[in-house]
Amino acid sequence: MLLGSGVVLAGGAVAVAVTVWPGGDTRTAGGGPGPSREPSSVSAAKGTPTPSPSPSRSYALSQKPRTIPAVRQHQAARGPGWRPSDGGRVVVRSGALADEGRLTAGELGLTYAGEATPREGDVELALTGSGKSASEAYTLTVKDRRVRIAAPAEAGVFYGTRTLKQTVRGGGTTPEGVINDEPAKPQRGFMLDIARKHFTAGWIEDRVRELGDLKYNQLGLHFSDDQGFRIESSSHPEVVSAQHLTKAQVRKIVALARSRHIEVVPEIDSPGHLGAVIAGNPQLQLVNAQGVAARGAVDISKPAAAKIVDELLNEYAGLFPGARWHLGGDEYRALMASNPEASYPQLAAAARAKYGAGATVADLATGWLNDRAAVMRGHDRTVRAWNDGFFRGGRVQADKRIQVAYWTGKEIGARQPVEYLSAGRQVVNYNDEYLYYVLGEPNQFFYPTGQRIYESWTPRVLRGTTAVPAQYDKQILGGVFAVWCDLANRQTEAQVAAGVRMPLRALSQKLWDPAKPTLSWAQFRALAAKVS
Repeated sequence: MLLGSGVVLAGGAVAVAVTVWPGGDTRTAGGGPGPSREPSSVSAAKGTPTPSPSPSRSYALSQKPRTIPAVRQHQAARGPGWRPSDGGRVVVRSGALADEGRLTAGELGLTYAGEATPREGDVELALTGSGKSASEAYTLTVKDRRVRIAAPAEAGVFYGTRTLKQTVRGGGTTPEGVINDEPAKPQRGFMLDIARKHFTAGWIEDRVRELGDLKYNQLGLHFSDDQGFRIESSSHPEVVSAQHLTKAQVRKIVALARSRHIEVVPEIDSPGHLGAVIAGNPQLQLVNAQGVAARGAVDISKPAAAKIVDELLNEYAGLFPGARWHLGGDEYRALMASNPEASYPQLAAAARAKYGAGATVADLATGWLNDRAAVMRGHDRTVRAWNDGFFRGGRVQADKRIQVAYWTGKEIGARQPVEYLSAGRQVVNYNDEYLYYVLGEPNQFFYPTGQRIYESWTPRVLRGTTAVPAQYDKQILGGVFAVWCDLANRQTEAQVAAGVRMPLRALSQKLWDPAKPTLSWAQFRALAAKVS
């Protein structure tokens, strides 16, 4: 007969069931001092062992853990849960999980034991498939005073360790039961404009660690623009800014990101935003019929312009081994003129020569985008481009395989998101209304708040504040929070880190689960202070 938690009536005497954690710690499931563990209960009256009470009869039903992002499903159970303690280990069932195992052991103060049979107090990491699956799902089981994190692929196991880390940080104990979790969206990113503002390698590495703990899987680096070119180059050293990252520093960032299952997505924006390249190669600058230079734009009628951009693309493909690449394609000055063909007759002539009578400057620009996409597909990359690099009508259409990085509805001839979606295109959400953090707040930009993202944004809100129809949800691959450094000196690195802290946490929640959160914003902020 159960009289109370851990109190058992046996043979007319009261026996106290206690829990001993490995290493001698005595704790309750809530993390405080508590009764010591079986294997056996001792009768206070007779001093003889009696059968231990089952955990299901000795503990309250567990509560769903609170993490950022929140876990999708939790099956409650009765039991003490799990907490790190002396003698606890991290063991792996596959050598492929050694990196995850060592990281988790170090974070939780446990011993990394490699491939070993799990025992009480341990954390076990296991693959349920070949490890090559695209799935990011995982199952985290707390039972018998041990933790098992299992997933079809390494990424899922890693995300399970992030959940474990947060639950321990938030309350000391990971609750009994089973977590089944996976993200709603496959692309969850943070983009950093390192071209206009130099960010130190150490600061970027800190952001990688932060992103990993929040279950992001992409870091975008926009490293070429009018104001600077920020990564060392062997093919064109003349374009590189004085303040830049060395390739050795980039390799370290990429390796750290890979260890957190984050892909670095580079961007060399073209044919606009190439001012730093033009500074080293002034003969490539676009000029109009009156001889006025177009800021940041190369003359795409010149084969030399394509040659230098392709050489840079080929060079950096070896530095960034990920599956994705951003081609830019936005704000080409020639297409911002009221009559591009009259303003830039050399481009109009090149368009007709390449694509036939009636071809326009927009066709030539689309052909440029397709050609750069072909270069990167030669490196097995999936490419994306800004939505204002896609044009309606014309003789030449953007390759269907180019994903749309949708950021604005302000471009000339603005197209609604549904135009891209109804044409079958895949879209990544960079909505400038919610997800653009522009230093100095120029051009009617305002620093986005985590609260606004948390309470009113979803991945289907691509433009402004209105969601596209639910039928297009699967074509929206995810979202990216972007830091742009238009007025680079308006914030320090530390101010940027502080400014993006809560927006990043809010976005991680909404990309993992776009449904209305169960916590209020005040509760979410309080949780963030505890767990992340």
